Amino acid sequence: MLTEKEEQILDSIIVASENDPNKPEFPPEAPKFPATPTYKIEVPGFSDVWLKDESHNKTGTHKDRMAWEMIVTYKDFLLSKKAGKIDRLPTLSILSSGSAALAIQTKLKQYGLPDLHVLTDVQTEPHIIENLRKLGCEVFLENLNNKTFDWKEILRLTNNEEGFDITSNEAYDPTVRFYDWLSYEIINSDADYIFVPFGTGQLYENVMNIIKKELSYHIKDPRFMGHLEVLQNTSVLGATTTNSKSKADKLYAPFLPFANYSKQWIKFYRATGLTGSMSQVYNLEDSYLDEAMKIADGQGISCEPSGIAGLGLLLQIQDQIPKDKKILIVNTGKTKWL
Repeated sequence: MLTEKEEQILDSIIVASENDPNKPEFPPEAPKFPATPTYKIEVPGFSDVWLKDESHNKTGTHKDRMAWEMIVTYKDFLLSKKAGKIDRLPTLSILSSGSAALAIQTKLKQYGLPDLHVLTDVQTEPHIIENLRKLGCEVFLENLNNKTFDWKEILRLTNNEEGFDITSNEAYDPTVRFYDWLSYEIINSDADYIFVPFGTGQLYENVMNIIKKELSYHIKDPRFMGHLEVLQNTSVLGATTTNSKSKADKLYAPFLPFANYSKQWIKFYRATGLTGSMSQVYNLEDSYLDEAMKIADGQGISCEPSGIAGLGLLLQIQDQIPKDKKILIVNTGKTKWL
């Protein structure tokens, strides 16, 4: 059974539809599709470059979309408790450098749901830890550079063994839920080349899986408004870094246990005609990232190095990209700290 407060929370979580572009679910305060703008930007040497700008989200990044899906997940928990299947609402844990934790806790607090338990690195900047704690997160510090942490260990280290780890895709499949609406906003651009930051890999994986769905299934999702003949040749390029001292700090992860990406997987997509010939994840050099930040700053784009990594990658491999093709840069944004 639900308490009176829980009944009120349940009633306040409104999901207009799962995939009707005329009844979008995000952002929950004022749903619209697309939820964030896409506009043309100037990049020297190229004539048709566009920016998908996720900095317009409430906490400044695409992680707000993930945060909303956590609220939708709590709606399922509430319905389960109402039906007598569980006794109490579970607590969520996450391994985070800050952005995802901020976005999720902001939403949990707004809806009066259990506070998030966060596992973060001991070298995380003090102001980030302070902000997360001020918002209500329970923060646990650990050296994250020595080994892989699986979901069981994340729950143990965050004192939440009866809860759920949402870092991984082992409790449910985040590549389907977290960024499906965003993925459609991205592929609807009809771009020949899409550049995406690759940190956890969840956004990149989701974009690729949505493309596969549209090219392989006979029933088209109503959110897809692009052209299949363009989509089947679109290359999706992920930008990551293996440099532990890179300014794109949110893209560096020496141990990434939950990403499904592999060279074999993307090679299969290319071989079966589901993606363009340049689709893969590339290692970004910081010198090009510096140049990307200058271009973004000059056009008033709100971003951080990790969020604008796609533009850095375009500059790095510009000799391999036709100058007149349509290019979409996904800016995952810049965290708005308290």
